[in-house]
Amino acid sequence: MEFEDADPGTLRPGGRTARVRAAVLRAAGDAMAERGFAHLDLADIARRAEVGKTTVYRRWGSVTGLVADLLTDMAEQSLPRTETGELLGDLKANAGLVQRTLADPRQGALFKAVIAAATCDAKTAEALHRFYEVRVEEWAPCVQQAVNRGELPEGTDTHQVIRAVSAPLYYHLLTTGAPLSEAAADQAAEAAAAAARAGAYLRATARP
Repeated sequence: MEFEDADPGTLRPGGRTARVRAAVLRAAGDAMAERGFAHLDLADIARRAEVGKTTVYRRWGSVTGLVADLLTDMAEQSLPRTETGELLGDLKANAGLVQRTLADPRQGALFKAVIAAATCDAKTAEALHRFYEVRVEEWAPCVQQAVNRGELPEGTDTHQVIRAVSAPLYYHLLTTGAPLSEAAADQAAEAAAAAARAGAYLRATARP
């Protein structure tokens, strides 16, 4: 499959091309975690990945195209949801996954860099939004199952509950220099579960 026949960042190749893509995306993630978005350079990424510069320029076209594909790959590689059979257990599993990701030195730095880039680059922002849409959509069924079991009121916005779990963890990442602990993850899950049970996340049409 030829690179020039596809739009940058849209190919889902196999074989050698898949290995090249994996190497380049890994190199891009490393470079972004180390130096941030502003210092990304396709030639440097090609050198890190040990592939030709022409391949990288032809395949992705620009730094923003490469970052968009990196976020797509991160969404694809994310672990599937855990179902424990009760709301709090499911939300703690979700919070734990977020905490481990953000507490990882490389992954935490990478997410900081991507979020910073999204504030000033529209294509990166769009890719970041798609990334979180995928992750929220993956975990929202856990909340719907809690509604079906009678743990939560009918009309609960399932997506908002999932966002409420991770929101304080990202806030911690971006506003403090302190390590993100498992206790903080459990607390975020407990707070989201309590608020959801109290009806804080009812859709507007379901409010009394």
